[in-house]
Amino acid sequence: MQEYKLFINGEWTANQDGEIVDDINPFNGEVYARVHQAGPKDIERAISAAKVASLGWGKTSPAARETVLLKAADILSGRIEEIATVLIDESGSTFGKAMFETSFVVNLLRSAAGESRRIFGETMPSDAPDVFSMSVRRPLGVIAGIAPFNFPFLLACKKVALAIAAGNAFILKPSEETAVTGLKIAELFEAAGLPKGVLNVIPGDGPSIGGTLVNDPRVNMITFTGSTKVGKLLAVQAASHLKKVTLELGGKCPLIVLADADLDYAVDAACFGIFLHQGQVCMANSKLIIEAAIFDQFCDRFVAKVKQLKVGDPRQPDTIIGPLIRGSQCQVIDRHVKDAVAKGARLLTGGYSESNLYQPTVLADVTSEMNVYDEESFGPVVSIIKAADHEAALGIANDSDYGLAAAVITNDLQKAMALS
Repeated sequence: MQEYKLFINGEWTANQDGEIVDDINPFNGEVYARVHQAGPKDIERAISAAKVASLGWGKTSPAARETVLLKAADILSGRIEEIATVLIDESGSTFGKAMFETSFVVNLLRSAAGESRRIFGETMPSDAPDVFSMSVRRPLGVIAGIAPFNFPFLLACKKVALAIAAGNAFILKPSEETAVTGLKIAELFEAAGLPKGVLNVIPGDGPSIGGTLVNDPRVNMITFTGSTKVGKLLAVQAASHLKKVTLELGGKCPLIVLADADLDYAVDAACFGIFLHQGQVCMANSKLIIEAAIFDQFCDRFVAKVKQLKVGDPRQPDTIIGPLIRGSQCQVIDRHVKDAVAKGARLLTGGYSESNLYQPTVLADVTSEMNVYDEESFGPVVSIIKAADHEAALGIANDSDYGLAAAVITNDLQKAMALS
């Protein structure tokens, strides 16, 4: 069994005051790897290394940054299957999702390389004679990123690559459930020749590492993807230091299907949109709002398709629904389903789990009194809601505290634009 160490200042190093924990495969429950966890001394080493490295890396030419990022892309293109296998075994990604995620990052790295040459300042006219004003964009310095478990390679690389392209040093705290994936990013940039200290990867306890990073004055910015609850805490902490922060949090995303839609297309799109990666996606269309004239027909076709989805081993190429990242999430979904049924919703299929495998679940006639209407389930469960017409559908779609993503399917272009 492989043991993974921390990546600090360009070196693979054992932790100084942290523990070593088991990394569990969510499908079979077996220990996948053992991972060193960063403690206070390790976090300090990472911040110090990043601070020193940022001074030199921030002065490098765009061409130098571009070269490293393009080389990283070329290296990754030869390791796609290897990284995809890590995603399958560590995060429960299905084969198709893992291949998509890994392949996507190749182009992401190339795009970031191009961005290194597109960091522009401005000149501005002045009322004073013979004077002009000029703005110059400089790297922030040290950026710390906290990555999620659901798309751990793509979303972490997006943070790392663009920060590096702009001349910053980076400290990555991967999700506790997908630490090996985060460390693979370190392997990638090490092979690409990134100078020591520009990227540091420190797996470990989220609250202790995140709290230290957001409170340390040497860290100039925090970028976080994860739950709304944690995001709110980080935002408050960052604000207390007047520190830059970017957040990508939860969602309860609506998909409106109007009566004139191509029904087969709408069923396929809605199915893909909610069941990709077992619904563990913040942009998943977990609320299907269907115009009344096609409601029953849509439900029948949608349920028929859902019942055909293969649930099981994510290594099998035809598996659509793999395991949730942890068994406790099954309990969250169970509570949503039971609450909805108790309040009048119809359970059309699913509603139960086997180990970490939650069956794809469809609830119809969901109303605003039910918890699943407002709360993010982060699993393979979808609510179908009937709307009298397109205006009623719009009202239901906007009846939410979230504003992450939304969609409408119709063949009426004018309605599509108006609703959007």
